[in-house]
Amino acid sequence: MAKIKIGSKYIGNGERVYIIAEIGINHNGSYVLAKELIKGAKFAGCDAVKFQKRTPELCVPKDQWDIERETPWGRMRYIDYRHKVELNFDDFCRIDEYCKKENIVWFASCWDEESVEFIDQFDTPLFKAASASLTDLSLLNKKRETGKPLMISTGMSTIEEINSTVKAIGTEDLMIAHSTSAYPCKLEELNLKVIRTLKHIYPEVPVGYSGHETGLSPSWAAVALGAAFIERHITLDRAMWGTDQAASVEIGGFKRLVENIRDIEKALGDGLKKVYESEMSSRKKLRRV
Repeated sequence: MAKIKIGSKYIGNGERVYIIAEIGINHNGSYVLAKELIKGAKFAGCDAVKFQKRTPELCVPKDQWDIERETPWGRMRYIDYRHKVELNFDDFCRIDEYCKKENIVWFASCWDEESVEFIDQFDTPLFKAASASLTDLSLLNKKRETGKPLMISTGMSTIEEINSTVKAIGTEDLMIAHSTSAYPCKLEELNLKVIRTLKHIYPEVPVGYSGHETGLSPSWAAVALGAAFIERHITLDRAMWGTDQAASVEIGGFKRLVENIRDIEKALGDGLKKVYESEMSSRKKLRRV
């Protein structure tokens, strides 16, 4: 059965849609902003928040280290900027403490093996692999070695690459997120019906949706198509500095996203046709034959 336990909740068949607020690097290296985003996700009714973790020297090609760019902290080398937007050990200690206090799950997508070891210190209940890492089997196996469930995103990937990766890492405690890696993504490139395709290919795996579009309706459509989990980027302000802010959802919008997902779940029902008690008076009055 396509069902996985994360903390005290399950993701998969017959369960409520698991809703993840992707904080990513929208905190811009500030614990204060990270805390506000966690608070906003909790207010919106999310089940979890997700961060990103990188070791800049391992993730940034060396020929890009010394390229200078304008930042909110002035003009600096790209490698220095990448360090500037990373949270440190003390920040994550406080994040861990705050999330436990607020009873909301947190986890991270780790972009290199050192980052897996770093995040594993906090005993998060699962790991995420970003779309860019789908074919990095060494990194995926490093996450598998933790014994935690693994969620993989499938943006910028062919179905052959997805199948090859799943064959290599196995389907046990695996979740697959349909995604398109454009920020923000055009509606005509979301291709939400791939959710059904992946559910058909992998009936034993919870399949969800990681969206980067502007607006909320595609995420609601993903739920109607059977997504077991929804992940959207969260921000305090879409006009803030950062590459992901424009494809993110502000807190008020996230609350509406969650509330309407819960309404959609109720409206979808169980698929078994029945006559409801509320219909009986109309049936008695209007049914003639």
